[in-house]
Amino acid sequence: MSASPQSLAFLAKQHTQLQALKTIIAEEKVILQHHQPDSLLKISEKKNQLLINIQQLDKEISVNQKFAQDKIAGLLSEELATIESLLIQCQQQNQVNGQIIVQSQLAVERMKTTLLESHNKTAITYDNKGKKSGGLSSIGLKA
Repeated sequence: MSASPQSLAFLAKQHTQLQALKTIIAEEKVILQHHQPDSLLKISEKKNQLLINIQQLDKEISVNQKFAQDKIAGLLSEELATIESLLIQCQQQNQVNGQIIVQSQLAVERMKTTLLESHNKTAITYDNKGKKSGGLSSIGLKA
């Protein structure tokens, strides 16, 4: 006995979507590494639309009785293992991209602090979170 054509079609489409997601995440990493904000906006829109499409397909699959029967019967185990592996790869790549973003934000914060300190060493104050910021003199007010 083999899986239904509909179940196999669902999994083929899901595999294609995850391959596309993996490609987009790889492109996103290059864009993040090269600090290209305009390209980042475009790729983020593509990624968000693809994630919406993936979510819609997941909903279709979750309510399909024949798919559920094929899965319970173990007819889709090989295909599901491949898809799960691909999903894990996407998640790992996405975590790396998240780390790049965090590192970039820290670098920007360090640069901001350095610029503020060199601008006016006597005007440095701290906000309620302990971050340095310019004092009143940076906005033209004097105490």
